[in-house]
Amino acid sequence: MTKRSQQNLYDPRTGDAAISTLPFEVSPRGLDPPRTNCFSVYWIETGSGDFWADAARHSFGAGSLIFFVPYQYIRFTPADETRGVVIHFHANFLCVETFHAESGCAGSLFSDLYHPPVIRLAAKDGCEVTSVVKRMQHEEQSRGLAYEEMLLAQLKVLLILATRLKAQQTDAYSPASRVRHPVLGPLKELIDEHYATLHSPSDYAKLLHMTPKTLGRIVREQLGKSLTDLIRERILTHAKWQILHTLKPVKEVAREVGFRDELYFSRMFKKATGYSPTFFREFETEIRGGRNLSILLGPAPILKQGSAPDTSSS
Repeated sequence: MTKRSQQNLYDPRTGDAAISTLPFEVSPRGLDPPRTNCFSVYWIETGSGDFWADAARHSFGAGSLIFFVPYQYIRFTPADETRGVVIHFHANFLCVETFHAESGCAGSLFSDLYHPPVIRLAAKDGCEVTSVVKRMQHEEQSRGLAYEEMLLAQLKVLLILATRLKAQQTDAYSPASRVRHPVLGPLKELIDEHYATLHSPSDYAKLLHMTPKTLGRIVREQLGKSLTDLIRERILTHAKWQILHTLKPVKEVAREVGFRDELYFSRMFKKATGYSPTFFREFETEIRGGRNLSILLGPAPILKQGSAPDTSSS
């Protein structure tokens, strides 16, 4: 892997901090932040507009928290000057694994495919978030006794607070003044059950006794993405977890999600993450010292210091 392509990835061997808080400012011209292997939380203090999380488009306003997963494509297109703070943290610092479809902070904030990854806060809650973020900035800058533990404690407070607020807003969720469509519940169940074998939107439309056009329109209006994107995201949720936490060959993971062509699967994976499945596994395993591997089929493939894993499609 070239130094240029790796420069935006957290790597503890080069002295990178596993958590960082940085000022965030975007002009109306827009911004495409570089991909990172960290979780990202954007605290929008002023401004409004739209943002892209992969293929999904959502809106934000002042007093918003936005959550992105590692290796995700991000784009901001604000309507006016937008300012705030972005918090990056790697799983080495806080193990909130985004790829496992579980409940809790990871599932609610970072891996919820059926709700926008944004929370709009009331003034009271915004003040509380601002206070937590300022404490994190102070600890990061002062580096006093046990500052990393203090950073971790404040980060947990922020994520728990956000999870509670997300739960409250999800119950009353109504994007663009529309009541959440009842078909999304059955659709989610069907995709969770059949994503490894049914990849076409028409398959799910048929199971729901709807036309593909009608179902696609509902998904686009409610979730800001296409039905094809939704199915692909569920496939990638499974694939990322298997590649990150096991030593299964890429070909086997591809077959698990219904792809006979390993090359096609690898291209889809690289388009979604920016990197090949091989690099994704080897780099993350290396910087985590093999702790990410929950199913060991042999020695962890830890690379030697300074080695350069292959970044091409597997």
